[in-house]
Amino acid sequence: MGKASLSFRLYVLAFYLFLFAPLVVVALFAFNASPFPAPPWKGFTLEWFTGTGAMFGKPGILRDPAMLTAFGNSLKIALPVTFLAIVLGTMNAFLLERREFPGKALLSIMMLWPLVIPGVILGISILAFSSRIANSLEAWLNMDLDFLRPGLFLVILGQLSFILTISTLIIGARLKKFDRSLEEAAYDLGASRLRVLLTITLPFLKPAIVGAGLVALLMSFENFNTTLILVGSDAPLPIYMYGQMREGATPALNAASFVMMLGAGLLATLVALVSSRKAE
Repeated sequence: MGKASLSFRLYVLAFYLFLFAPLVVVALFAFNASPFPAPPWKGFTLEWFTGTGAMFGKPGILRDPAMLTAFGNSLKIALPVTFLAIVLGTMNAFLLERREFPGKALLSIMMLWPLVIPGVILGISILAFSSRIANSLEAWLNMDLDFLRPGLFLVILGQLSFILTISTLIIGARLKKFDRSLEEAAYDLGASRLRVLLTITLPFLKPAIVGAGLVALLMSFENFNTTLILVGSDAPLPIYMYGQMREGATPALNAASFVMMLGAGLLATLVALVSSRKAE
């Protein structure tokens, strides 16, 4: 029993070291007073977060216009994706859980395809399809349709193509547990369909809707493969950081990674809290 317990503890320790050691190293060297994101340790500094660039020749991430612009581009993508994932995911959940129609089972299976298709393939497919449509419409209408070319609009569509499936599954799982006799009782008392939806059904779905929104926001912000294929000149934060890494890594990238880790950790904690509340 003692040997089994020791082996279990060693396994758990090795697992968490493998999981978190690289993140700890990245976070640690975000505060290193050195122009290089590697040993040796030369002292603690916040220059890579708030510095003006006087010390190392490169400003901190909170004073870097390019970094802030990339962060803003990420928000321009993540917020619409989150909103659409919530609205369309709720509608899809009602469609798949409340309606019977021919091909429903096949449609439910096809909805899962974007989750198993590699992000690069998904991005290439969307880009090829939208480019073909743009070329045809531009020749017909004799006008430029830039929104169908690589850019933020296509990134939003590309991310939504698989994030929407996840939000639908989350909200649909909650809707499946709903006791429809509550709605029937409200109808018998004279409540309208809209009032029942707003006062009974949606409040029950609220934990799932919030959880789906948080998951959509997190996945949109960190997505790389699909975004890389569809992005234009307005690069979001992961793509911008990738470009900077190819030019030469600096602790500023460690600082940006540290901030993203904190944000992702906070969102993941909120998702866990919402999920635990949903299970009650």
